Amino acid sequence: MRFLKPGFTREDLLHIDEEMLPVLAKEVRAVIVDTVKQNGGHLGSSLGVVELTIAMLRKFDPFNDRIIFDVGHQSYPYKILTDRFDQFHTLRLKDGLSGFPRRSESPADHFNTGHSSTSISAALGYAKARDLLGEKRHVIAFIGDASLINGLAFEALNYVQDTHTKLIIVLNDNKHSISDPIGGFSTMLARLSANTLYRRLKNAVKRRVRGKAAKYLERARDHIKNLLKPANMFEELGIKYWGPFDGHNISNAEEIFELAKNYDRPVILHFTTKKGKGVPEAEANPTKFHQVAPAGEAKGRTWSEAASEIAEEIARRDERIVCFTAAMSTGVKLEHFAKDFPRRFFDVGIAESHMLTMAAGLAAGGMRPWVFIYSTFLQRAMDQLMHDIALQNLPVVLMVDRAGLAGSDGDTHQGLLDISWGRAIPNLEIYAPCDESSLRNAMLNASNHNGPTLIRYPRGLIPSENISPGDNSPVVQVCDGNLWALLGNGATVSTMIEARNLAGREGLCVPAVYDVRRIKPLDVETLDEIMTRYSLLAVLEENYMPGGLGEAVAARIADKNSGTRLVRFGVPDVCVKHATQTEQRELYGLTAQNVIARCKKFLP
Repeated sequence: MRFLKPGFTREDLLHIDEEMLPVLAKEVRAVIVDTVKQNGGHLGSSLGVVELTIAMLRKFDPFNDRIIFDVGHQSYPYKILTDRFDQFHTLRLKDGLSGFPRRSESPADHFNTGHSSTSISAALGYAKARDLLGEKRHVIAFIGDASLINGLAFEALNYVQDTHTKLIIVLNDNKHSISDPIGGFSTMLARLSANTLYRRLKNAVKRRVRGKAAKYLERARDHIKNLLKPANMFEELGIKYWGPFDGHNISNAEEIFELAKNYDRPVILHFTTKKGKGVPEAEANPTKFHQVAPAGEAKGRTWSEAASEIAEEIARRDERIVCFTAAMSTGVKLEHFAKDFPRRFFDVGIAESHMLTMAAGLAAGGMRPWVFIYSTFLQRAMDQLMHDIALQNLPVVLMVDRAGLAGSDGDTHQGLLDISWGRAIPNLEIYAPCDESSLRNAMLNASNHNGPTLIRYPRGLIPSENISPGDNSPVVQVCDGNLWALLGNGATVSTMIEARNLAGREGLCVPAVYDVRRIKPLDVETLDEIMTRYSLLAVLEENYMPGGLGEAVAARIADKNSGTRLVRFGVPDVCVKHATQTEQRELYGLTAQNVIARCKKFLP
């Protein structure tokens, strides 16, 4: 018998016999594996919560109750089982299902996610909205153990008690336990806590026993609790703790969820799961199978690998250099650095704000910190970049990975703000290398600079050969030309070279191409020379146009009252949806063909 068939809905899930649910779980895993192998995506986390999701959806109505996922890496089973099985093959494809929860995608998705540690805060908001509007629904925050350590999650936990509202927090612990499992005793305590008669009896005793006797009994109770189990952070914050429970036992999980529905206080349900469950390779290597590349993706040396290798070279010559990452050592390719320099490597977990301020402290203490971080996650620590690093002019190097269009991870993961924000920050130098030679020069410059530096580089493969002259100038001419010039930075330099070649094939005047390697401070002297030499400039960048390089060039043209015409190409003021990087560039006109199409009408 096969349960996942075209037209499968959450309602069908409710009618499957309990003993057949493991069969359904196996089918869900097979669908996830097949789809992710083809489209890419976050595999391990979703495989680990299949049974837990089945149990949750049999006890809560996702279209009425508010289930809020954290990050959303584990949301694939939820998508399949909430009326999206027929569309699941489109996961992460252009115009298909998102790899993360999206309110616009389904009435079962109640909050957009992608960055970690937001679920408890958002769920508290939903819970208070329910209370104020007099609604009847459950609110569930679903969060993983890695996300729980972020400061935002702690801020939310600290505030739960003050809201005086009912909230269910599901903690998916797929790495380590907060306390050791103690079999059926955990379930027994949950039953007792949720039992209406027990609560009434306890309250009646409280009312009848007053004064010193009540305080004595309370102290005795607390003393016995402390003897029986270790201190629990959640209980201290006014959140009842139940667990740990086996997250792969569907019937037990259903029982716990039913008890939580009948409990009238905030409660955290601690489930232990196996990341990559059901796929031996993923279980054995959960880090490798956390995210899987789509089929057919080009292989080769990546920007991340090149950046980490150069960092190792420089660190061997300068013992002051230390490297940071926020739970992304594999993503930014720092595993080798961590092995070679264990005392000079810091993985702080999902705590970007803490990471930047700790780096600032190390810099103030005489070290040279290098922070390896995705552009999208740097957004979470912009105050620390400004307040703790830039204002003190500290020599912290930000190695900003996946800058620009990031592809199928979607709107929460595009790296389109670092230039716009960075240009407004005093003391910060910004580089955008286009090949390995310019990357090395930027990193060498940063290692000798007595102030903060931001070096941005894109997702994907680094060019196998250098495409720009190897000197260390902030702006260099890549190709000579007449009448007009094309200015690129980072990944767009190769696009501008392609546009130059296309202009020649179309019989147009062949433009010059310039590589603007240092975006801030802008080399205005060289830019002034370019403006004098050419009557038409085109700037192409993978960044939001407001605040970008094109805007900086436009400001210089205005300041000099130059007659130079400027055509700007960049990402408009939109949220960039998931698609391949190529599709995104075509959508927003960041192609050689569009550069020529728009510029040729200004040429003689």
